Amino acid sequence: MQANNKVLLGMSGGTDSSVAAILLKEAGYEVTGITFRFYEASGDTAYLDDAREVASRLGIRHIVYDARHTFEQTVIDYFVREYMSGRTPVPCTLCNNRLKWPLMTRVADEEGIFHLATGHYVRKAFLNGHHYILSGLDADKEQSFFLWGLPPETLERALFPLGEYAKTEVRSIARERGYYKVSEKKDSLGVCFCLSDYRDFLRAHVAADRLVPGKFYDEEGHVLGAHQGYPFYTIGQRRGLGIHLNKAVFVKEIDPHTNRVVLAPYASLERNEMQLSHWHLVCEDEVLGHDDVEVKIRYRKQLNRATVTLGPDNCLLVTLHEPLAAIAPGQAAAFYRGDRLLGGGIIV
Repeated sequence: MQANNKVLLGMSGGTDSSVAAILLKEAGYEVTGITFRFYEASGDTAYLDDAREVASRLGIRHIVYDARHTFEQTVIDYFVREYMSGRTPVPCTLCNNRLKWPLMTRVADEEGIFHLATGHYVRKAFLNGHHYILSGLDADKEQSFFLWGLPPETLERALFPLGEYAKTEVRSIARERGYYKVSEKKDSLGVCFCLSDYRDFLRAHVAADRLVPGKFYDEEGHVLGAHQGYPFYTIGQRRGLGIHLNKAVFVKEIDPHTNRVVLAPYASLERNEMQLSHWHLVCEDEVLGHDDVEVKIRYRKQLNRATVTLGPDNCLLVTLHEPLAAIAPGQAAAFYRGDRLLGGGIIV
């Protein structure tokens, strides 16, 4: 597609995407807002009205796209399936890389719109012939971790209006433009379709005969007590085990075939390497074989130095320079050099 000044903006009805619409309009873009109907708890559609209201005030076109069935098949089924496989899912990463951005691209192509935009707190740069996502300047809101899977053709077209701003500044922009309701909206936290304990969500979506009690074991195979069912535990978990010992223990292993959950001291959870599947790297030559790559295995976790090589079965082998605890299969790992996102993959 030929470049133009048209942009398709994902609008959730919240503060961030609404202010992104304001900034894009003020920058001279011809903005079209799109609101995806992904999941509506208890039929709540207030977010649709909020997005429409902002679009109307700005005088921009607004599209509502019903993707609830696709979302259930792509994200919710995956979420349940991963826990039932003894793994820990990353639904926001999967949604962005496999659903939200591909859908935006499809609609933009159909509408003759070149640019794609969201309210993510990230930046973008073109270096050494490649488009890269950079960490957002607001350390508390920085969201690059979720976007490592975006392909180069998407990054070329992407705009991130909020990357240079702090959340407090974004709220101020809304107030200064007279969007007081927008400025006071609460931040969304956690997984959009599972706002409370994920265990309650599993109970509502999985047959009761698949969620049966089992046994906790120590590393030597001794029974330590009873648990509620292996899907209700995650690697590294300490709280909520429902077992009282004279020492701190953490979930080390989960076996869905035998319904066994192994507990161990924190030191036993440390690993020096991990393997990644479903990986994506912006430029393989900048990552493979280098010892100055940093890896992050949780959105809020610190960065750890690592060397990345190509391992068996086309997996990435990540050798950590210092041991890292609670590496959970199913979770994502993202690679950085400084504030530049180099890619990532899924821990196996």
